[in-house]
Amino acid sequence: MDSFLVALQFLTRIPINYRFVASEALWGRSVLYYPAVGLLLGSLFCAMALLLSGAPPLLQAALLLTAWVLLTGGLHLDGLADCADAWVGGYGDKERSLRIMKDPASGPIAVSLLVLVLLLKFAALAALLEAADFAALLLAPVLGRVAILVLMLTTQYVRPQGLAEQLLQQLPVAAAGWLVAVCVLLALVLLGLPTLLAGGLLLLWLRHAAVSRLGGVTGDVYGAAVELTETAVLIAAAL
Repeated sequence: MDSFLVALQFLTRIPINYRFVASEALWGRSVLYYPAVGLLLGSLFCAMALLLSGAPPLLQAALLLTAWVLLTGGLHLDGLADCADAWVGGYGDKERSLRIMKDPASGPIAVSLLVLVLLLKFAALAALLEAADFAALLLAPVLGRVAILVLMLTTQYVRPQGLAEQLLQQLPVAAAGWLVAVCVLLALVLLGLPTLLAGGLLLLWLRHAAVSRLGGVTGDVYGAAVELTETAVLIAAAL
């Protein structure tokens, strides 16, 4: 339970009064609960959609997207923005790109990409709500956080002294691999192969781009993976 609560506090802004003794082992185990946090978020979104079932789909989608951003605190959107700025302003130079990622300011490219991603999420949510299709709403947050595990298991981390470096050192690799497999199988059954492929291919592209530009991934790339995987899953399910 401690590991789940640590993951919940780190990945969301859900108010819980929980104090814990920080240890590298606890942080490492908490990663295994990232998909569970995604499932909790997806369940909350589905419950909210049911409560708003009498409202127009566009209004439902707007309220759901607002809740989505508020509950996650924009954590992953921040990572996506940093990646966008680094991809454009880094000119393909690894060190320059990493420096830009640490800059808290966001440039016009980052802002434009955030607007586009949120617009795509909004449109996909509206279509799914109109069709009363809640499977993607439930599982998109799960797959977004599974994407972090996939990158952790397959890709070098290139930010020395970063928080994720501690997580990776203590990550139970075998358990994480099995967890990814179970989540992928569940998504395959409930969402179908095309939707799963959409999320997987976009994650594969992001990984390739990060390795090409940075030689690996950073915490910001993890955040970008969450946002882009969620968006791809929602769009594919809505089509």
